[in-house]
Amino acid sequence: MGTYRPRLDEKGRLFLPAKFRNALAEGVVVTQGQEKCLVVWPPEVFDAEADRAAERSMTSKAARSYARMFFAGGDDVVPDKQGRISIAAPLRDYAGLEKDVVVIGVRNRLEIWNPQAWEDYQAAEIQRFADLDEDE
Repeated sequence: MGTYRPRLDEKGRLFLPAKFRNALAEGVVVTQGQEKCLVVWPPEVFDAEADRAAERSMTSKAARSYARMFFAGGDDVVPDKQGRISIAAPLRDYAGLEKDVVVIGVRNRLEIWNPQAWEDYQAAEIQRFADLDEDE
């Protein structure tokens, strides 16, 4: 959980928030996410999501499209000794990442956002969040 505002260095590396470094020290998978963010998956969570995607019928156009987008941009990354992960240029381009980024904890994964995109997303979703009913 939480919201963090680290910066990418000149080589496109991101310091993982200290709170998550130990849990992610062995490696992560970085993929394209919906709404033009990036998703940082612990390997076991990525594997479960990959299995879920594989269970969908490839005769479904939506399933094929999801699998293509999910896997094509994926990158296995091992943090360096300082807790940095390299974000591949195509992934940075996809999410519109430059120097400043927003990292949010979302239960079992992290998301990396362009700061303006995150602000726009929050502004668009704040009322829907306020109106959510536990019975829906």
